[in-house]
Amino acid sequence: MESKILMTGPMCLIENTNGRLMTNPEALKILSSIMQPVVVVAIVGLYRTGKSYLMNKLAGEKKGFSLGSTVQSHTKGIWMWCVSHPKKPDHILVLLDTEGLGDVEKGDNQNDSWIFALAILLSSTFVFNSMGTINQQAMDQLHYVTELTDRIRSKSSPDENDYEVDESADFVSFFPDFVWTLRDFSLDLEANGQPITADEYLEYSLKLKQGTSQKDKNFNLPRLCIRKFFPKKKCFAFDRPVHGKKLRQLEKLHDAELDPEFVLQVTNFCSYIFTHSKTKTLSGGIKVNGPRLEILVLTYVSAISSGDLPCMENAVLALAQIENSAAVQKAVAHYDQQMGQKVQLPTETLQELLDLHRDSEREAIEVFIRSSFKDVDHLFQKELAAQLDKKRDDFCEQNRKASSDRCSALLQDIFSPLEEEVKAGTYSKPGGYRLFIQKLQELKKKFYEEPNKGIQAEEMLQMYLKSKESMTDAILQTDQTLTTKEKDIEVERVKAESAQASTKMLEEMQRKNEQMMEQKERSYQEHVKQLTEKMERDRAQLQQEQETTLALKLQEQERLLKEGFENESRRMQNEIRNLQNAMKKALFPSLLRRRCTIS
Repeated sequence: MESKILMTGPMCLIENTNGRLMTNPEALKILSSIMQPVVVVAIVGLYRTGKSYLMNKLAGEKKGFSLGSTVQSHTKGIWMWCVSHPKKPDHILVLLDTEGLGDVEKGDNQNDSWIFALAILLSSTFVFNSMGTINQQAMDQLHYVTELTDRIRSKSSPDENDYEVDESADFVSFFPDFVWTLRDFSLDLEANGQPITADEYLEYSLKLKQGTSQKDKNFNLPRLCIRKFFPKKKCFAFDRPVHGKKLRQLEKLHDAELDPEFVLQVTNFCSYIFTHSKTKTLSGGIKVNGPRLEILVLTYVSAISSGDLPCMENAVLALAQIENSAAVQKAVAHYDQQMGQKVQLPTETLQELLDLHRDSEREAIEVFIRSSFKDVDHLFQKELAAQLDKKRDDFCEQNRKASSDRCSALLQDIFSPLEEEVKAGTYSKPGGYRLFIQKLQELKKKFYEEPNKGIQAEEMLQMYLKSKESMTDAILQTDQTLTTKEKDIEVERVKAESAQASTKMLEEMQRKNEQMMEQKERSYQEHVKQLTEKMERDRAQLQQEQETTLALKLQEQERLLKEGFENESRRMQNEIRNLQNAMKKALFPSLLRRRCTIS
């Protein structure tokens, strides 16, 4: 049971001061540093029922959460203790101990209801701790569960076609597993003269009562809510650990000083929590880590403080906004890293650069797809597409400039001696023009043979030659060995050569434009391909969640029918029918039917 302590002790996560709930920045800072997935176990119950003792045992410590030894409630708000999970490698166990419900000094049932609701919203396993047996008094203490639909919303604004769908379907897929711990349990676990397990005792206690009176409805309501919202339930019954005043020093006593049966029961409880408590997961299979849990805490507490109802969908969307923005930056950073490693400017061809861009872009989109979720209307993927397009265009411009700079330097090195010879009058003599043209062709060949000139080589050469046309013409006109007719023919040859070069440059520009258009289309198709695959995975995940919820509702309907509650069974059948209709819609998602617009 020993675990590496991530925190030296518990810290208040949500403070409760004068009935006002506020988050503790120091505790949030700790959550923000936890990158591993979290298993969140929260415990609630009446004050002075020994909740903190169980949480200390889960932390692997004798001391930590305040036990208290008086009739006053010691824990205020919600306290957090993060430890390495003893059974799940690379997971963190987050323990949440809540202030005791029903504190007479507080006198605020609404405040208790919010603490209860927050414990459910934040946890993956919800432990309800009570004293003695599961009787009507214990059920009355659980009246908070009957208020959940008044305290929590699953959706910010339900679709107009979803008004018939019972929110319990959304709650079931989101709510934690339910564990009822019975302290100082003194009865024999048996029914009809036969021994039963604690789980069977819980199921027996959750049976409904036939009748239509208000008393019968009050009896059934909390039981119905527990059965509807928490299909996975577990029960543990604990003997009294010690007798008399020793109970006040419980945290100081060694196991040998406690009732052996109680020690075994606590060990079994801890073993179950460590083995069966799930990673905190949001709708869509989104695993929660420390920073995500931090956002959930902030979103829910902020909603409560502003007088609104905490909304599960809003919390997930708020989380998605932050993480999707980070996913865009992560993807862009990956692109920059890949291009920085692969690209050496200038490239010989534009296509070479575009091929490198395409490979890096594909990987960047993969990074974004893995890190993002709930990207409503694909806004963040569109932002990524825009940034990658700009990155591509920037690289193209850098490539052009690098090529131009390289060619300018080469032209200066190769042709400057020729220019010096012209200035010195080397070609201002009979037959000089032919010598000049011969030298010019030799230097052009030398330029062409130079490596790493890039995509601007031809354009820069033609620009240079055009800038020297007056010099060439002057040498031509002063060459006395050429007749007027020969000079005219040479002028026409130069013009034709220049026109041919211009045509070639225009064709090259057209080819580059076509390559850019082809690359833009490939980019679009890559975005659509990866997005479509992700949407299909999300649809399959949603269908799996809905099938799990449907199976649980079918079990509950069958149970209600066996118990003779036909009206409740029919209501459940309506819920099942609505859920099945929703599942049919999910089989043909509208997002896949319409063209994904990323650009």
